[in-house]
Amino acid sequence: MEANIREIQPKDNRHIAALIRQVLIEHDAPRVGTAYADTSLDALSEVYAAANSVYYIVALTSDSSLMDRGEEKVIGGCGIAPLEHGDPKICELQKMYFAPEARGTGLAAKLLQKCLDAAKSFGFTKCYLETLPNMDAAQKLYSRFGFTYLDAPLGNTGHSSCPVWMIKNLV
Repeated sequence: MEANIREIQPKDNRHIAALIRQVLIEHDAPRVGTAYADTSLDALSEVYAAANSVYYIVALTSDSSLMDRGEEKVIGGCGIAPLEHGDPKICELQKMYFAPEARGTGLAAKLLQKCLDAAKSFGFTKCYLETLPNMDAAQKLYSRFGFTYLDAPLGNTGHSSCPVWMIKNLV
């Protein structure tokens, strides 16, 4: 599998939105209080054009039928943005989702590191995230990268159905 990690472009919006919704359905996640219901989900390239924000796409480039048409297959993504209604030195790791064929390939670790590097370059001192209890593989990855569990949420992300909160010191 040959994959490319790059910043989101407008052409990616519908692909990553569909992937995120598909993964949330796969994990039997509530549609309210998760990324599924985010009004911005269909316009992520515009959302992450804001200051101190970035969203990366993982695109599969080795399928020759796609390459012949100049296309890629979006198989994952993740972003960094300031924590909404929170400490300005804390960012949030947002919308990290992968298609089944991308899981277990090491791409998630590469993408997570790229996001954490971006967070540090933006001057954030901590990185916060919210997830679902049944996303065990994601939680294991976050723990390996130094995220620890919190007893309560930070900021006001609108993701009331995500009751697992984690944080990592970046400095």
